[in-house]
Amino acid sequence: MSGAPLTFYLCHCASCQRQSGSAFGESLMFSCEDLTLDGTPQERWTVGGSGVPIRQVFCGTCGVRLTHQRKDSPVLVVKPGTLDDPSWLFPAAEIFTASRQPWLSPLPGVAQYSGSPDMERLKVDWARWLAGHEEAGR
Repeated sequence: MSGAPLTFYLCHCASCQRQSGSAFGESLMFSCEDLTLDGTPQERWTVGGSGVPIRQVFCGTCGVRLTHQRKDSPVLVVKPGTLDDPSWLFPAAEIFTASRQPWLSPLPGVAQYSGSPDMERLKVDWARWLAGHEEAGR
């Protein structure tokens, strides 16, 4: 990673629940030019919760999903669980909340979208976002 993330969000769509084996998927968005993958990753195409084709990239050694990218998108989404230390992340939004598991409460102070939002609206001033959450003790 050579640049700051554009945003970090949780997705509650059925596709993200399935791929994560959990109640939601985590997505850390970067400009394509700010990310380089080493090694010999594997890829496959699928259709996401929004109906748009998505390129998924997996580690060629262990098979873990590293990134995904909507067709023709200038941004790439990194799966934060692949980072050495994801503890500094705090979501800017939760999307596809209409599919949220009923036992899971919305995160306070986090934007909520019942479906697929305009992703431009999710981009944040990362330094300011992190500073605000550090002050709040998150």
